[in-house]
Amino acid sequence: MRALDVRRLGLVPYADALALQRALVDDRRAGNVGDLLLLVEHPHVLTLGVRGDGGRSHILATADALAARGIGVHETGRGGDVTYHGPGQIVGYPIIDLKPDRCDVHRYVRDLEEVLIRTAADYGVVAKRVEGLTGVWVGREKLAAIGVRIGRWITSHGFAFNVTTDLDYFTLIVPCGIADRGVTSLARLLGRHVDRREVEDRIVTHFCDVFARATS
Repeated sequence: MRALDVRRLGLVPYADALALQRALVDDRRAGNVGDLLLLVEHPHVLTLGVRGDGGRSHILATADALAARGIGVHETGRGGDVTYHGPGQIVGYPIIDLKPDRCDVHRYVRDLEEVLIRTAADYGVVAKRVEGLTGVWVGREKLAAIGVRIGRWITSHGFAFNVTTDLDYFTLIVPCGIADRGVTSLARLLGRHVDRREVEDRIVTHFCDVFARATS
């Protein structure tokens, strides 16, 4: 079983996290580091994917309105459309080598979904996949978003799991370009505060189980 280096980095500006990922992807490809899982929280930010205009047309607020609320907009290089990151959300960036036996993009995304479905189940929340869509859903509301990049089978970017996220910020966009569905959080579903560190622990446990890794 391969080792997994879990790094809990706390609050990290999005641009810094992007630069760190790129450096670690190069290190992983060169064999300078092993498989990693970065767990972070971002200040308020909208991030764009690589498809079409990246989701710019799905930003509903004006540039001035975003600036007034201190919300940046960043291009990412990942798949998917526009999404929001902010306090109360666990963002996970796996930087792992899928070679030799997991070289399947769709399987990788399904495996990330499985990690988060199991995490939600730990809290009694029945989360599911929706055919034709990525992410983890409770009813018609998205609990966790997924957007990945895979280059020569080294992964980056990953998932965003809403724990105590202020969902009002999602009204600034059409989340992931899906207009007819909503967004939710673990705290909203449970009607109580949820401890972030505890959720991180559960994500790490399930990640290791699904990906056959052991924390180093």
